[in-house]
Amino acid sequence: MQIELQDIMRRFGDDFRASGNMSHVQHKAMNAIQTCRTAKLGGHLDRCDDCGTTKISHNSCRNRNCPKCGNLKKEQWILDRKANLLPISHFHAVFTVPDTLHELFLHNQERMYSHLFRAVSQTLRALALDKRHLGAEIGFTAVLHTWGQTLSYHPHIHCIIPGGGLRANGMAFVNSRKKFFLPVKALSALFRGKLLDFVKKDLLSGAIKLPGKQGAYWDSDQREWFDQLHLKNWVVYCKKPFRNPDTVIEYLSRYTHKTAIYNNRLVQMNDTSVTFKWKDYRDGNRPKNMTLAAGEFVRRFLLHVLPSGFQRIRHYGILSNRNQRYKLLRCFRILKVQKPEKKKLTVQEMVLQKKGVDIMRCPDCGGHWVRIRSFFPMTC
Repeated sequence: MQIELQDIMRRFGDDFRASGNMSHVQHKAMNAIQTCRTAKLGGHLDRCDDCGTTKISHNSCRNRNCPKCGNLKKEQWILDRKANLLPISHFHAVFTVPDTLHELFLHNQERMYSHLFRAVSQTLRALALDKRHLGAEIGFTAVLHTWGQTLSYHPHIHCIIPGGGLRANGMAFVNSRKKFFLPVKALSALFRGKLLDFVKKDLLSGAIKLPGKQGAYWDSDQREWFDQLHLKNWVVYCKKPFRNPDTVIEYLSRYTHKTAIYNNRLVQMNDTSVTFKWKDYRDGNRPKNMTLAAGEFVRRFLLHVLPSGFQRIRHYGILSNRNQRYKLLRCFRILKVQKPEKKKLTVQEMVLQKKGVDIMRCPDCGGHWVRIRSFFPMTC
């Protein structure tokens, strides 16, 4: 029988909670996963109007860290993004930070994640505007990830970037080279400089702190640590362009509404440990199993619970919300392509389209489900 993350959190979550090493948002995420689609969240009773079959459906938690939830949001997000998809090649870029900075990120998450987005967006837009490269305003979608295959802490940003942009005068669209977008070395150097500039200003002002430090500081140890970060080669890479624009959004959706681990990667659990599957990228993507102590598994998973309300998907440049009505539409007109209309699907329509199942009909006789009564969430 396939085990689920919910099983693990129910079995070991309370013990980890008792340790006191959890934030409020982590408590909230754990509670949501433990109670998702159970009587504690309420639900409703339906009866088939033909054969009389009844069924009870419990409410989902809708927490973004729950592997059971988010699929419907993802499908609607895909539809919304396809309405803004330019008919050109797209590139996939990934921006990572050295592990030397991981501790700083962990203890100042909201501010450091925001700096990471700022550094990535300013880097891409500045280099694209440079006439030596593209000389145009671009647009892109950026998605924050914080995990690696083994649930280790690894903050990085995935970007999907159309291979071209709008001239400053708005009168022409400039295409990038077919197999080349922007020089990776230049991306890496500028990204490093911008992020470290944000970090230095915050350290000097006391807006962010390293563990064990109080207030603003800039001693010789920190100066040496900072200089070493400048000397490191920061890993930024750009993957091969997508030839078919229609596959771009489907590909990006793998990263957008994703949680740190899904149930299909869980292998087994016993009284003390959890085993899960992972891909070893350094060994030719070979699938392997990893076993962690139960408490360590829970700890690693909770590392990736983002601050409350933090936006992990952001759109920039001509794809930003404020530019879609004019600049993006201008791109479609220059390219002489009709901008697709946005589609809004109901839950019934979406499930029918993706799985071929009509959730409003009884699977036994084809009759219609009729709501008999609803159950309120339990308060204790």
